[in-house]
Amino acid sequence: MKKWAVAATAALLLLSGCSNKEKVNGPKEPVKEVEEVVQEEVENEIPYHYPLTGVGSEIETDGRAVAVMVNNHPKARPQSGLHKADIVYELLAEGDVTRFLAVFQSEKPENIGPVRSARDYYIDLAKGLDALFIAHGYSEEAKELLERNYVDNLNGMVYDGTLFKRASFRVAPHNSYITYENVLKGANEKKYSMNQSPPAFQFLSEEDSESVTGGEANSVMVSYSASGVFNSTYEYDDSVGKYKRYSDGEQTIDYETKEPILIDNLFIIETTHQVIDDAAHKEIDLQSGGSGYLFQKGKVIEVEWKNDNGLIVPVRNGEVVPFVPGKTWVNVVPTNPGLQSSVSINAN
Repeated sequence: MKKWAVAATAALLLLSGCSNKEKVNGPKEPVKEVEEVVQEEVENEIPYHYPLTGVGSEIETDGRAVAVMVNNHPKARPQSGLHKADIVYELLAEGDVTRFLAVFQSEKPENIGPVRSARDYYIDLAKGLDALFIAHGYSEEAKELLERNYVDNLNGMVYDGTLFKRASFRVAPHNSYITYENVLKGANEKKYSMNQSPPAFQFLSEEDSESVTGGEANSVMVSYSASGVFNSTYEYDDSVGKYKRYSDGEQTIDYETKEPILIDNLFIIETTHQVIDDAAHKEIDLQSGGSGYLFQKGKVIEVEWKNDNGLIVPVRNGEVVPFVPGKTWVNVVPTNPGLQSSVSINAN
């Protein structure tokens, strides 16, 4: 009986051991299913992303950014190529006149312009992106930076009639254009490398982009003067999940294709502006940081902005706020009481 009891105990222990082993290791088939799910996710993952838009790509996204000074005078509208810019910076040049720094990397427009003269703070923005800087003309401060090769650059003052062409349907100084083919030709002539990618902004995932929060912001107007000629208005189109842009009430479209400018991130920052000469040229502080607004998917949040090694980024509670994947427009407005500017947000 004792031998039988020992044998029975051993059998029970053996059965218990088998049962525990099954509990620890689990059934074979579910593990296999988990492995298949993980493998499927890896296979579906997009391998590359563009650094200035966060948009995924099946092919490599390397390549240098090109930053072009684009004219925003009423006689220069509509412009060419802006609809393909990854990011556009809009700042005052002199008086209440704004100009654009259009930055291209993920898309390359056939024609860009009208190209206008440089200011030193636009050059600083291009420097932060390690971009090839394109302009036609310069202020004294900008000329000094360009002549000492502060940034790699091509200027229409040197290449007017060669790399830069004058359009017959507009009058100077609103008729200078450059093709992307000539940008690359000029870079090759000056032995500029076009391989290095710009530093990348931080972006939300596509899934998280659909659940951004904030106050309602269906319409936004940035006013630079009482005249309204250089007012920038943005209207949210829920059908496409993007903002449309207007200058002085006219929708911003591409001259050749008539495609509208569609914006995923509207980033408005406030900073000090100082008039430095009789021509109303300005010194704009893009280093110290300050207040701002970030508009995404018809929502707005108040943020701070900071210069992060040359990149102007939104910050909240000490952390960088990611952009929604897509195109970004940055409006820089003065905080000075003497300069007329305002930001109006409409929830309806």
